[in-house]
Amino acid sequence: MRLLVLFVGAVLVMAGLMASPAAAGDVAAGEAKVGPCVTCHGRDGIGTAPQFPNLAGQSAIYMIQQLQAFRDGARQSEMMSLVAQPLSDQDIEDLAAYYESLGPDCAGE
Repeated sequence: MRLLVLFVGAVLVMAGLMASPAAAGDVAAGEAKVGPCVTCHGRDGIGTAPQFPNLAGQSAIYMIQQLQAFRDGARQSEMMSLVAQPLSDQDIEDLAAYYESLGPDCAGE
């Protein structure tokens, strides 16, 4: 029984750690920060041309990881590196929360 309690506790702690990046973002603050993103990814999160990915409904955790990678040089893209460079961790979390809140891409409907 004690082992089961420890296991359940560990699972809950891990789930909390995995969810924390998305929980840190503020949707309203992210909406106010989308200016540099709108040209390519749209205010509604739908790419403005086929080469620009849709961000609406994208996982905030994934977006946080990718934006940090662009900003820190771990992922290379001239355009995205320029856009991500000035972003703070909070800016990234807010933008990720905003685009995640938009729901999945409904452009085809």
